[in-house]
Amino acid sequence: MSQTTTRHDELLALVTELNNMILKGEILPAHEKFYAEGCIQMENEEMVFEGKELNRKREEEFVNNLTEFRGAEVKSVGVDAENNVTFVEWWMDYTHKEWGVRNYQQVSVARWEGDKIVHERYYGG
Repeated sequence: MSQTTTRHDELLALVTELNNMILKGEILPAHEKFYAEGCIQMENEEMVFEGKELNRKREEEFVNNLTEFRGAEVKSVGVDAENNVTFVEWWMDYTHKEWGVRNYQQVSVARWEGDKIVHERYYGG
């Protein structure tokens, strides 16, 4: 088995575990487990949010502002082992205190170092 194939399998296993935790509602434990201390997250072209603590606070605010969660589904997953990147197409349906009813598809692109996400950008949503 080549080194690239091995990394492909590792990344696929990591992103699959992350996705499964999110689908079970374990958003905050997933964040704790899979995000690096200095992680950077971006929403489309908006501001850059740097650091695990800041991004955890953002996740907590999101979770605490959900008034109804109707569903989520992973539509597709991709792995670029050479660049340590995973891609996940999500469908989500929920109601948020500030944003109202949200039913949309979004793509998450994550760059990994080892078993931690160091950079993640969301497209769509």
